[in-house]
Amino acid sequence: MKEILEELENRREAARMGGGQRRIDAQHAKGKLTARERIELLLDEESFEEFDMFVTHRCTDFGMEANRPAGDGVVTGWGTINGRMVYVFSQDFTVFGGSLSETHAQKICKVMDMAVQNGAPVIGINDSGGARIQEGVASLAGYAEVFQRNIMASGVVPQISVIMGPCAGGAVYSPAMTDFIFMVKDTSYMFVTGPDVVKTVTNEVVTAEELGGAGTHTKKSSVADAAFENDVEALAEVRRMVDFLPLNNRAGVPVRPFFDDPGRIEPSLDTLVPANPNTPYDMKELILKVADEGDFFEIQEEFAKNILTGFIRLEGRTVGVIANQPMVLAGCLDIDSSRKAARFVRFCDAFEIPILTFVDVPGFLPGTAQEYGGVIKHGAKLLFAYGEATVPKVTVITRKAYGGAYDVMASKHLRGDINYAWPSAEIAVMGAKGAVEILYRAELGDADKIAERTAEYEKRFANPFVAAERGFIDDVIMPHSTRKRVCRAFASLRGKRLENPWKKHDNIPL
Repeated sequence: MKEILEELENRREAARMGGGQRRIDAQHAKGKLTARERIELLLDEESFEEFDMFVTHRCTDFGMEANRPAGDGVVTGWGTINGRMVYVFSQDFTVFGGSLSETHAQKICKVMDMAVQNGAPVIGINDSGGARIQEGVASLAGYAEVFQRNIMASGVVPQISVIMGPCAGGAVYSPAMTDFIFMVKDTSYMFVTGPDVVKTVTNEVVTAEELGGAGTHTKKSSVADAAFENDVEALAEVRRMVDFLPLNNRAGVPVRPFFDDPGRIEPSLDTLVPANPNTPYDMKELILKVADEGDFFEIQEEFAKNILTGFIRLEGRTVGVIANQPMVLAGCLDIDSSRKAARFVRFCDAFEIPILTFVDVPGFLPGTAQEYGGVIKHGAKLLFAYGEATVPKVTVITRKAYGGAYDVMASKHLRGDINYAWPSAEIAVMGAKGAVEILYRAELGDADKIAERTAEYEKRFANPFVAAERGFIDDVIMPHSTRKRVCRAFASLRGKRLENPWKKHDNIPL
């Protein structure tokens, strides 16, 4: 018996060493942690339960039968993050460059199947050279098996991808179908075709960082949701984010102890909106002052900065926030901000996370670039997402809500449950100046008359009361009481039950 136990321990030790000390040292030299070190940082101490530690590949071509390391380049299992269960797989770059083989894929598929069956999030840590060439089509089949699991798990359990090294070719499509992607600056990159292929085919000379680095995907492509300085920071932020997420689509949002008075008054909000309607202000200040303990986990901070998306807590419960940002493009909606917000709204709705919307939107961004880029269809995505969502929806209009953009931003007409406005709100078809120039075109030569007409229009329409008279606004609230009113609104909606008509699925304007 003693010999068997010794053999078990020896086999475990060999599996833990992955590709051996030399390759582990090489991984550390690049500023990267090993697959197991990453799991240790991500999960609660000693909570990791590993599966398939002794699995080896079955390839016999190209002399592969002589090199069969245990684990086959990926560490899989489950553990807890602050006591809540998650499933995890972490690719091991020290074993065949983390390349995906048939058995490597089977290990990933097993934990994904278990996650869906048992209702817990899946976190994938990607660090891989791609498909294992020696296995040919078997490794490609493995990718497709993983893709199918991503599709089936979508909207059932949260899926998070952490890119901590190369992720190229077919490998990029699995993270692309997950809910959130995080990258590490300077050590991670994602692209369908690498710099060498790009140069051969198109003659473009580009570095891996420029083509698919963290900066590219957080600022330009919107593929990634955030980028962090190193592996340690990235995993700490993933832990923080998981705390906001439900375990699955039926579990409901997590409820945590909170130490912030729901009735807290914030007098500074009374002066947040400047007297001049064209002066910007920082909408993030409002979000932080409404949130429990000022805690806001922002999603896609570097992309489409004219709209803010992320998670806060109100009375210890997770709420998704979407807010126009007057500091960028005056808070206009455009192609990028519509896509960013629509995806976030759909995620919240899929996992029963209530939605809070702060509105200060002068309209859609005009111009040929926007029209040629399909702003109509992209704007419709956000409209569709809000209208389709059945979760509790609370909206607060702080200043401008003009034209079609007023409708799109979780208006009463898109089944907003409780819609508030500040006294500074202006809800109208367009701004006073534009409206007067259309309504009184014959008087355009008389500056005094136009100024008088503009003041008259502002007095009549640049306020929340016309909409309130129609019941489109439930109440005009004092800015300082926003947290109190919003907390009470969500508390009143906890029993909300609303179902859309039966359908196989909708046909959102993609």
